[in-house]
Amino acid sequence: MDRETFQSCSSLSKISRKSYEQFFSSHFVDYIVKRDFSYSKFFKNYLLPNHPCVFSTKFTEDWSCRKHWVTEEGKPNFQRLLQDYGDALVPVANCNVKEYNANPKQIMPFKDYVAYWKEYIQNGHSSNKGCLYLKDWHMDREFPEHNVYSTPMFATSDWLNEYWDAIEVDDYRFVYMGPEGSWTPFHVDVFCSYSWSANVCGRKKWLLYPPGQEEYLRDCHGKLAYDITAPILQDKRKYPHYEEVCKPLEIIQEAGEVIFVPSGWHHQVYNLEDTISINHNWLNGCNLDIMWQFLQGELSAVQNEIGEWKNTMDNWHQHCQVIMKSCSGIDYREFYTFLKIITENRLTFLNSCAGSSSSSRLSEALAALGPYHAAFDLQRVAHVLECLLSNEDFKRLDPDSLSSQPENLLQQIKEALGSVL
Repeated sequence: MDRETFQSCSSLSKISRKSYEQFFSSHFVDYIVKRDFSYSKFFKNYLLPNHPCVFSTKFTEDWSCRKHWVTEEGKPNFQRLLQDYGDALVPVANCNVKEYNANPKQIMPFKDYVAYWKEYIQNGHSSNKGCLYLKDWHMDREFPEHNVYSTPMFATSDWLNEYWDAIEVDDYRFVYMGPEGSWTPFHVDVFCSYSWSANVCGRKKWLLYPPGQEEYLRDCHGKLAYDITAPILQDKRKYPHYEEVCKPLEIIQEAGEVIFVPSGWHHQVYNLEDTISINHNWLNGCNLDIMWQFLQGELSAVQNEIGEWKNTMDNWHQHCQVIMKSCSGIDYREFYTFLKIITENRLTFLNSCAGSSSSSRLSEALAALGPYHAAFDLQRVAHVLECLLSNEDFKRLDPDSLSSQPENLLQQIKEALGSVL
């Protein structure tokens, strides 16, 4: 981040996002062609305002996977994939079966999935086993030495994977592989995060709705639609607000292109051909406030669900946090730990500038983004920490259960910013 960009956003206590009406009327999305497109432009034009865009094939042309995973005809190179990953165990979803509002998954050897995929193609893209889609495979974590792709510069500020890498529990870097006709039902990404998705080969169709429009796609019980193209949505008794929803933003993503899906945009995705793609979910200072709003909404939903037991259940508030974490994957205590780790990494970087000479993935990212970006990050954490400290549910947490006191962390941030600014 350059100094000018930092100065233009450093006074933001609340990020002001422009109206999404342009997407309702024009259904137009920016297409970024040249690789010299600056991070500062992306930050100001897409990250902060939370607007989608598509990057050209120039941004993935040097990826190893685009050279080795794809045949000369532009199809998946099954022979090479089997050579590298044949014995790996992969998660596979059945697109023809609905389980709650998702597709049920099974774990199978990659070589068995490829055998199914070949047979599926030979049978005219059909099978009595259903349409199976390899989804959410942590390939990069299992085979880090392969280096088959590199994270695009615009997604370098990735707090979500930075945190999970630090605690060595999980990550949100995925590979998807599926035949023509495979698809993902209507959803929003984890914690209302950003996502970027690159097609190694094949084509996808994306249907995207700006934040708020999903409320018109709920049934009479408040349940979100599973398939936004299903005829049942026309039934006013079951979907009373469907007529009010805007038309989705439709994007056809070609092989090699990268789509940026903004925070909180619900979407449904189809593979128009046999397709391989790479996807990251990510968070940073630009959408931290959206994540915090999401978490408050998740806790409120739990509290409403079990509200009748509030006066009869011991540790009711603690139980709400436990249920919230089981449903959304995080509670307020872990959210604070997440903020603490992000903060400590940036304080270390600003104090020592060690990242400029280190070869770790994190330090290289911090060095590439620069000290002004680290300062911006700390400002955003400070804002949310202040919100946490005034939040009644956070106040109810046992202070001894927190890894450090949030007041102290906030003070450290203010002192560091005082020296930078």
